[in-house]
Amino acid sequence: MKKKQTRREKFLAEMEAVVPWTRLLALIEPHYPKAGPKGGRPPMPLETMLRVYFLQQWYAA
Repeated sequence: MKKKQTRREKFLAEMEAVVPWTRLLALIEPHYPKAGPKGGRPPMPLETMLRVYFLQQWYAA
């Protein structure tokens, strides 16, 4: 049985098809902060932050 696709799933599938994630990640990764030798809070994963930024731009939050 196949369940009905939700609006969220449709949007995320469209976002996945439209945005060239691998190219963007490769472009930004050299400039993204790494965990320092002194410790501290580790940075959020780059892909997560990029996706959140895109969502903010699309929904003007």
